Amino acid sequence: MSRIAKVLARLKAEKRKALIPYICAGDPTPALTLPLMHGLTASGADIIELGVPFSDPMADGPVIQRASERALKHNVSLKDVIAMVAEFRKTNSETPVVLMGYANPIEHMGMRAFADAAKAAGVDGVLVVDYPPEECEAFAADVKEHGLDPIFLLAPTSTEERIAAVGKVASGYLYYVSLKGVTGSATLDTGEVAKRIPLIKKYADIPIGVGFGIRDAATAKAVAQVADAVVIGSRIIQEIENSKPGQEVDNVKAFMAGIRSAIDSIAA
Repeated sequence: MSRIAKVLARLKAEKRKALIPYICAGDPTPALTLPLMHGLTASGADIIELGVPFSDPMADGPVIQRASERALKHNVSLKDVIAMVAEFRKTNSETPVVLMGYANPIEHMGMRAFADAAKAAGVDGVLVVDYPPEECEAFAADVKEHGLDPIFLLAPTSTEERIAAVGKVASGYLYYVSLKGVTGSATLDTGEVAKRIPLIKKYADIPIGVGFGIRDAATAKAVAQVADAVVIGSRIIQEIENSKPGQEVDNVKAFMAGIRSAIDSIAA
């Protein structure tokens, strides 16, 4: 059983929902990534999604785009991100880390070389936004062979055929995009989310995390009532970019504590 599966199984047994925050590696500086990761775990993160900065993040709104731009100014590469996970593992062997990004950096490194390096560093899962399931069976099989979970996105527009295809190759958890558009946009409709989750569970017997559009404790609580996990990214990036230098970690921890409390206030 993978580290992701173990954490999610434990939470289910405890009748609790998972909190999965996203930050972009290298934002605002490479030196702050590890303190932010440890800050996230200290304030209740169950799994960390660590973004790999990319010059054309097509699924991301302006907030995460700016995070990637700040990281790229420091020349943060995929190899650097993997090295950050290895450093994180020196003091945290329990919190799963999922690398979230795009295909180009992985293909530049080479799929097998990437999987080898990620496994050695202690990465637990990989979410590649522009790898549709029908075009990456070899990649999914390769990362699974390395003990990594291939994690996929589903959207309100996903057909039943696409959901079935994802259900065949995904492991760890599924990331359901709660709205049409990019990260940080539009208004979350938890009623629509609740309608879609039973269809997804018909084809995938793994937990479902919901993200995009979660901005505060109220929306996090609403999502936790219908999903297995709450994924939140853009709002955390805003905390980082709006903080004075030296206050980023404390501000993110304070924000996260409120989200954790809201999620834990419901009965699973």
